[in-house]
Amino acid sequence: MTRTSNDNHTLQERPSGNWAPSVPAPDDPLKWGEPFPQAAQRTLRNTQMRRNLGHATRTIRNKRAIRVSEMPDWEQLRVAGSTIKNYAMTHLPELLEEMERNVTARGGIVHWAKDAEEARCIAYEIAASHGADEVVKVKSMVTQEIGLNEYFEKRGIRAWETDLAEMIVQLSDDMPSHIVVPAIHRNRSEVRAIFADRMENAPENLSDDPAELTAAARAHLRRKFLQAKVAISGANMMIADSGTLVVYESEGNGRMCLTLPDTLISIVGIEKIVPTYRDFEVIGQLLPRSATGERMNPYTTLWTGVTPGDGPQEFHLILLDNGRSKVLADPVGRQALHCIRCGSCMNVCPVYEHVGGHAYQSVYPGPIGAILTPQLRGAFTHHDPASTLPFASSLCNACFDACPMRINIPEVLVELRHRAIEANRGGIPTAWDIAMKAASVPMSNGRILGSAGAILPIARAAAGKGQRFVHLPWPATAWSDTRDIPAPPKQTFRSWFSEHSADSDKGGQK
Repeated sequence: MTRTSNDNHTLQERPSGNWAPSVPAPDDPLKWGEPFPQAAQRTLRNTQMRRNLGHATRTIRNKRAIRVSEMPDWEQLRVAGSTIKNYAMTHLPELLEEMERNVTARGGIVHWAKDAEEARCIAYEIAASHGADEVVKVKSMVTQEIGLNEYFEKRGIRAWETDLAEMIVQLSDDMPSHIVVPAIHRNRSEVRAIFADRMENAPENLSDDPAELTAAARAHLRRKFLQAKVAISGANMMIADSGTLVVYESEGNGRMCLTLPDTLISIVGIEKIVPTYRDFEVIGQLLPRSATGERMNPYTTLWTGVTPGDGPQEFHLILLDNGRSKVLADPVGRQALHCIRCGSCMNVCPVYEHVGGHAYQSVYPGPIGAILTPQLRGAFTHHDPASTLPFASSLCNACFDACPMRINIPEVLVELRHRAIEANRGGIPTAWDIAMKAASVPMSNGRILGSAGAILPIARAAAGKGQRFVHLPWPATAWSDTRDIPAPPKQTFRSWFSEHSADSDKGGQK
């Protein structure tokens, strides 16, 4: 039995098993409606999710470290990758036109979509013109970004996710929480419960053994592959000088989608372009090692236009802007367009590891989402919840060190924070404004600041044996609700410096 929620999402009346839907598909996949601090408070209470996430990110980090250590020229490759993407973004209009010419010359059809609505409409009209009531999909972040599955469903076409993790997310009426591993917040017991409850023809007495779960998914998907007339994909890269598209994946489902159906529709963000095959070779070394800790993906599929008698006989490429041109015009923020969607920044981010992807309220979570989502949306005022995302970081710089394209995420985060503060100046002061104004009095006067330091021993005693403040009185609860505060040290720096200066003076007199 099913029901339809108020926002038109079809959900199960009551899941029967050890799982529960996390985040139903929102109307706007780039804006789920809640500021980061409020969303993070909720996800922090999900201890099972935090255990799942911690285990998964540690495993991926360790695999990646091994593979990177094998590459003596890893840093040179990072510099080369960054240079390639910088060149591509600098020459984006010319490269996109070259891509269009080469795709068209090889039998493909190119469409230009300025926003999500245009891209969805173009894709739907193509699928509907072939009488499709089902389509199979390769894992694609950009189709998540535009809400393609929900758009198709409302118009009578079911889009089946064929990537195992994406299928888990879809069956559980959930949203992805990681760019590379969308179901990273689920463990295998939850997956077994989801399959048993939601998957067509799920085997009876299904266990949580990974091999058995994979076999059940394979049998389920094989029927979809053989029936589908239309497939939908994204692309990891577009190679301009030949009109070639590239998909990296690990399960073979992408290869099935890209070769079996009669019609293939690829929806690709305009930033995914590189000039030549040599550029593809550089990024092809960086991406798999950074994403999944593999030397190369088990399946790397390249296709160029249409080949009679081999693969899809009708190929459509939809080039999507959806705010990317605005990001490109930003001298600092444009770095976000260099992203190759490897997810390595998430796997090293202490904030992401604790709060999970759903706290970011966007299909692009983690550090890269914190700089990409606000720019795509133009979200800089306090009226837009996405304006809080640049503050979802400790600025520890781990994301920059891990990024294979050397995107300076901390630099962009600081810039976007500045814009958010500037955009919100004026009007009625907030509690934060008042607190900062009050703090500016002692912080701008050395004598007052020194006097304030005299009360630190009292604060240290109040911290108790744990030497940590967990709950502070209002209005400081805004801080202590999500943070513990260590007790102040026994001695202030001013006092220490004064004593040591006196000792130095005595030593000099001797």
